[in-house]
Amino acid sequence: MKRLFTLIICFISLQIVKASPSFIPTAQSLTYQDTIVVPVVNQPAPLTAQSGIFKRRLDSIKKDIQLDYNEYVQSYIEIYSHNRDEMGHVLGLTKYYFPIYEKAFHDAGIPDEIKYLSIVESKLDPYAVSRVGATGPWQFMFTTGKIYGLNIDDYVDERRDPVQASYAAAAYLKDAYEEFGDWLLAIASYNCGKSNVEHAIDRAGGATDFWSIRQYLPVETRGYVPAFIAVAYIMNYYNKLNIVPQPCNFALKTDTVLVNKYVSLAAVAQVLNIDIKDLANLNPAYKRQIINGTSKLPRRLIIPQIDKEKYSALYETLNNSNIVPQSPQSFYAPYAAKKEEATPSYHRVRKGETLGDIADTYGIELSDFKAWNHLHSNKAIVGQRLKLKETVDEADQASSVKHHADYITYKVKVGDTLSSIASKFEGASVEKIRSMNGLKKNHLQPGMTIRISKG
Repeated sequence: MKRLFTLIICFISLQIVKASPSFIPTAQSLTYQDTIVVPVVNQPAPLTAQSGIFKRRLDSIKKDIQLDYNEYVQSYIEIYSHNRDEMGHVLGLTKYYFPIYEKAFHDAGIPDEIKYLSIVESKLDPYAVSRVGATGPWQFMFTTGKIYGLNIDDYVDERRDPVQASYAAAAYLKDAYEEFGDWLLAIASYNCGKSNVEHAIDRAGGATDFWSIRQYLPVETRGYVPAFIAVAYIMNYYNKLNIVPQPCNFALKTDTVLVNKYVSLAAVAQVLNIDIKDLANLNPAYKRQIINGTSKLPRRLIIPQIDKEKYSALYETLNNSNIVPQSPQSFYAPYAAKKEEATPSYHRVRKGETLGDIADTYGIELSDFKAWNHLHSNKAIVGQRLKLKETVDEADQASSVKHHADYITYKVKVGDTLSSIASKFEGASVEKIRSMNGLKKNHLQPGMTIRISKG
C-alpha cells in the first residue's frame, strides 16, 4: 500500500518538562506569557569577602567566552539566586533544550556556553512573546527571523521551534562575532542590535570590549551581558545556592516522525493516548496545532517514544487525515507591502507611550527605530517627532542602489551592517550576500559596492 508519509524514528534520550498551562496554546485561543525582562541595576551589589570565590568559580567554567566577575555580575547572581523556584524549573528544562542548543552551536562552530543566553531571553519557554513581538526561546523579531531563514506563515512560526531557532541564533551570533571580534559584544548586539554596539564603540573611542563601551549602550543591554554571566554561574553552581532542579514529569525519550499530510495534533494525541498539551509542548512551532506536511516539504512531528504495537494506529491516523489544506499565506511580502503603504513617515509621541509601544504599533524593529532617530535610551519624550522610516534623499537613493538583469548593486553607507542591508531587500539574507560577494567576514567599508541577488 502506498504510504503518504515517511517515518523516521530517532531514539533521543532527552528529558522534557511539562510547561505551565498558560504557555500552551489551545485549539481555540493562544495564551502566552511575556518574556522575562532583564532588571535594571542602578546600584550594583557591593563586593564582599566571598568575591574571590565567585571569581574562581567563574574562571573554572570559562571556556571560549570571557566570564568576568564584578559588582554588576554579582548583582545579577543575587537576583537570580533569590528566585529559587523559577531557576529550579529552568534547570529541569535544560535537560531537554540544552542538548538541542549544543548540537546547533557545535555545527555552527560557536561556543557551547552561549546556550545560557536563552535563559536570559525566555526562561527556555518556546511560547514566550515580548511586548514588542519577539517570539520563542531565542526571542526573534519577525524581520530578523526571516533574514536568518526562519519560516513564518499561517501554520508555522519557526521562531518557536527550538531546533530551527537555535540554528538561526547561532548564525546571528557568529555573524556578530565576525564583525566585532569579541563574544561579549556579539552577545550585547543580540539584545540591542549591531548598530547600537557600533555606535557605542565609536563613542568609546574605538574600544572593543564590553566593559569599556557599556556606559554608551542602551540601559537594558548594560545589564544583559552581566545577566548572561550570572546565569552561567547559576547553572553550574546551583547546588551552592540551595536551588533544587524540579523533577521532569513526562516523556524521557522521543521519536521523530516526518509527515507529508495535513494532520492535527489532537488526532495524534488521541491515538497515542497522551495529553494534547504535552504533544503541543513538543511541537510548539505549529500555530494551529496542525502539521502542514506535503510530499515536497514533509514536516517534523515529535512524539513521546511509543511501543511498536501503536505504530499501525499511528500510520492510520497520519494516512487518513481529512483536513483540507489551505495554502499558507506568507507574512513576508504582504507585511512589507502593508508597512510601506500604511506607515506614515513620522509619529509624535503621546502621553503614556514608550518607544517599544510605538515600534510595535507600526511593525518596525525597536533597534531600527532608535537608530533612525539617533536614540540611545528607551525613553520616549512626549511631543517628540520621530521617524518611522529610514529616510534617504533621492540623489543618495539613486546612487546607492542600481538594478541589473540578475542582481542589484548597493553602495555601503556609514552604519550599514550585512543584516541591516539584507532587511532592505526582499529575499536577501546575510549568508546569500556574503556568498555572492565572497565576503569571509562581516566587516563592511563605507563606499564599497556589493551585489544582491534578485532571486
